[in-house]
Amino acid sequence: MKQILQRRTFGRFALVGLLLVGAAVALVRPAHAADMPPDALVKSLSSDVLETIKANKSIKAGDINKIAALVDSKVMPNVNFQRMTASAVGPAWRQATPEQQKRLEEEFKALLIRTYAGALDQVSDQTVSVRPFRGSADDSEVLIRTQVRGSGDPIQLDYRLEKTPGEAGGWKIYNINVLGVWLVDTYRTQFAQQISSKGIDGLIAALAARNKSNGKG
Repeated sequence: MKQILQRRTFGRFALVGLLLVGAAVALVRPAHAADMPPDALVKSLSSDVLETIKANKSIKAGDINKIAALVDSKVMPNVNFQRMTASAVGPAWRQATPEQQKRLEEEFKALLIRTYAGALDQVSDQTVSVRPFRGSADDSEVLIRTQVRGSGDPIQLDYRLEKTPGEAGGWKIYNINVLGVWLVDTYRTQFAQQISSKGIDGLIAALAARNKSNGKG
């Protein structure tokens, strides 16, 4: 029961956090976003994005198609999802074929969208505060600590970001911490058990079956 409650709490806020930062970056011109320090980016735009989510009844109601479209258009361009998936899969990622890696990314993204779809109806009076950032301009990877404040207790929501080069570069998320639990680490433990017993193809099949099951009803 404790694990079930932890998963529900985790799911309640994880995708919300991802949407806050991912959608925020998408609201800024790419060149401007690439030039902004990661803490300033989060601080200046989170409140605007919260209002956008609050006003979208379909997303808040858990409409999978609307959430998937939002994630694809606003979140994914600002996430190093290949790194996130590779970290979740662990050492076995390096032995996976390009096709297997592609399937893992697709199924992992679908899993996150469906698992956390119900989280969005929890958005009501929340605001986000960014804690003082102690990094430097030369850092290529940073940790941004925030708190989501609402009617209940403050929620710890932290992000690991990396600086990527090129025109489409800038700061990109590759892990999220909710209430002291890192998303990638949580899934790495689950995935390792599946890989150990049935290999990469077994993990892909298990994720596909879970996503299909979650899509019913």
